[in-house]
Amino acid sequence: HIQRGDIYEVNYCTAFKAEVGALHSPALFEKMASRTEAPFSTYLKLNQHELLCTSPERYFSKKGQRILSQPIKGTNRRVSNNRAAMASLKESEKERAENVMIVDLVRNDLSRVATKGSVQVSELYGTYAFKNVNQLISTVEANITPNIGFWELFGATFPMGSMTGAPKVSAMQLAEQYEKTAREIYSGTVGYTTPEGDADFNVVIRSVAINRNTGVATTHVGGAITILSDPQQEYEECLLKAESMFDSAR
Repeated sequence: HIQRGDIYEVNYCTAFKAEVGALHSPALFEKMASRTEAPFSTYLKLNQHELLCTSPERYFSKKGQRILSQPIKGTNRRVSNNRAAMASLKESEKERAENVMIVDLVRNDLSRVATKGSVQVSELYGTYAFKNVNQLISTVEANITPNIGFWELFGATFPMGSMTGAPKVSAMQLAEQYEKTAREIYSGTVGYTTPEGDADFNVVIRSVAINRNTGVATTHVGGAITILSDPQQEYEECLLKAESMFDSAR
């Protein structure tokens, strides 16, 4: 599909499942959070469903008429000599290509709800070290057109580009065709709004979804596939992303 030009990039995801038994989910979440110190972590319980999420990624924040989105594309392991690892991440042709494709997609999405000429990339290829991984994060900002509400914001930008690929609709269709497990809450969002109309929402990644009705816990992981991707490296990156969940559950 990539070689014949159907898409440029697709975020392909897979799932790991396990029986939960008598798992104490708040304790598991605390372990996951301490291993990652991710800024957009959340624990959510709705009836028989629980979400344990240690996300490093912001979907969007809104303050007044200003909106900001911070897509992540590009991951490697944090190591003792981390300066070299971060430099390697930032200089990687493959990681930069993944990142800029999604930045362009996010710019296009935001332009649908932004005032003319206000969409800008305030940071491209920013490298950030978290407790267990390094990430390549870009920041796209815009001024929202007056009288645009949250439903219009979600309608223009969801699902977030970092979890789909480009072009968005074609990538979503191929992901649905080839992924073997429904994503459900994974690659969705959790956040809040204020009475003043401000908001902050994450991207649901690095997470465990528990269904107490079935007694099953599901962890999804994924990565961007481009023409430069190496299958073994992509698989190893998925395992790296899942590591904090697996280690916490042991």
